[in-house]
Formats: sequence, structure tokens, C-alpha cells
Amino acid sequence: MKHIHKVIKQVRLSEKASLLQETNNEVTLEVDRKANKIEIKQAVEQLLGKKVVGVRTANYDGKVRRKRRGDQGRTASWKKAVVRLKEGESLDLV
Repeated sequence: MKHIHKVIKQVRLSEKASLLQETNNEVTLEVDRKANKIEIKQAVEQLLGKKVVGVRTANYDGKVRRKRRGDQGRTASWKKAVVRLKEGESLDLV
């Protein structure tokens, strides 16, 4: 079991994330790649003090990017979690 402070890395803010927050009361987070749904749920409930109804996760591979002189590199792979909060609870991100 991971330490709860290492599970959640940052909040992902995008148009889709803000739409999910307004319509479905869901928060989009970037989490540790090895964290499972149970650990993510416990981390959100303990760190943010909100009741979690469900968690959906998705793994994203890093993209190939060109660097100078024709070299290629990759951005880091990451994991996204969409956390649905209990009805009536909200999280102010900005």
C-alpha cells in the first residue's frame, strides 16, 4: 500500500474535466501509475475530506516528440483517474 500523499500527483484541468465537474460532480486527477482504484479512493477521502462514489482510471502512454538535430524522445507515461464525488459534495479547484 502506497503512502496517500504519493498517490495523487496533481489535478488535471481541461475543458472536458470542467464539464465533468459541472455535470456529473466528477474530479479529474493525475495519479501514480501503480495506484489502484481502492488506493485512489482512500487518498481522496483522507486528503480532500470528500466522500467518493466511484473511480474510473485510464493509462496514457507517452508521446514521441522530436528534439533538435533529429533526435527523438518521449514524454512520460501517466495515469488519469476520474473520481465521482457523493451528491451534494463539491471540490473547488481554482
